[in-house]
Amino acid sequence: MAVTLADVAARAGVSAATVSRVLSGNYPVAGATRSRVLRAVEELEYVVNGPASSLAAATSDLVGVLVNDIADPFFGIMASAVQSEMEPEKAGGKLAVVCNTGGSPERELTYLTLLQRQRAAAVVLTGSSVEDPGHTEALSTRLRRLAAAGTQVVLCGRPPLPEADGDGAPLTVAFDNRGGARRLTGHLLALGHRRIGYVAGPAERTTTRHRLEGHRAALADHDRALLAETERLTVHGAYDRSSGYDGALELLRREPGLTAVLAANDTVALGVCAALREAGLSIPGDVSVAGFDDLPFSADASPALTTVRIPLHEAGARAGRLALGRESAPPGGVATVRTELMVRASTAAPRTD
Repeated sequence: MAVTLADVAARAGVSAATVSRVLSGNYPVAGATRSRVLRAVEELEYVVNGPASSLAAATSDLVGVLVNDIADPFFGIMASAVQSEMEPEKAGGKLAVVCNTGGSPERELTYLTLLQRQRAAAVVLTGSSVEDPGHTEALSTRLRRLAAAGTQVVLCGRPPLPEADGDGAPLTVAFDNRGGARRLTGHLLALGHRRIGYVAGPAERTTTRHRLEGHRAALADHDRALLAETERLTVHGAYDRSSGYDGALELLRREPGLTAVLAANDTVALGVCAALREAGLSIPGDVSVAGFDDLPFSADASPALTTVRIPLHEAGARAGRLALGRESAPPGGVATVRTELMVRASTAAPRTD
């Protein structure tokens, strides 16, 4: 049986009129009341039906772009590229709205619900996703609702959702994180490094898992005995500079003879470099350092960072075109963006003296 407005009102402990006011957004409602109503809508999975459904199915000129942190160049570059495809001369004019989730799965779901209510023409979700069955199920539900309402959904920088196929399934621009990490670790192994530390990103993120899988695959390719040390020589943190700094100190504590450190991304690598210098170690003389993403500052760091280049602007622009139907969907709905190893001065053969 379909959930009704009265069901939502009963769950929230308010009148049906109050629920209607919250959903329409045209009347002032106390914050606590609004929160109760929205929570009830989510719990009951209420969707407006009847004559209003026709209105909900009509899309607006709004395009939502979800990012973890707009201050992070990784997300800023992609968001800017998506927005560049919305310009009047390209798309007849669309309004791209950037939604900053702060990495919160709950906020991600809330923004998707709000974008559905605004009848967004398209939604682009950037960056990795959280590997939690409950969140994945809730996310799939939101995206199905958006697709049913006529919204085109594109994932950029995250893998396809499990069992997401058929009409209305999100299009995906995925990054070859495994392959890039494999080549990066292979580069260090070819230089002669064996004691390699890894400052990884949050353990629950898909990007973190894929890059670690590539790292471990390279170690296994070279010598499976090296895999035994990967857990001890891997620490997790956020994708920020302070995590790189703290992670490098922890790795040095665990293994003073460390000769190389892989960082979750280039920003983390800067923190690693700062910690190593404060410990009196030179880069790459004593310890080599490598990042990931090839953010704009990577080539200008001192020394310049060896890293893996992801063409973020090109990927974001493609996601924007797919979102607006200005580019044909890739085979199977998934386009994989290749990565490129950028060898620079921050890595060298380990010292033998």
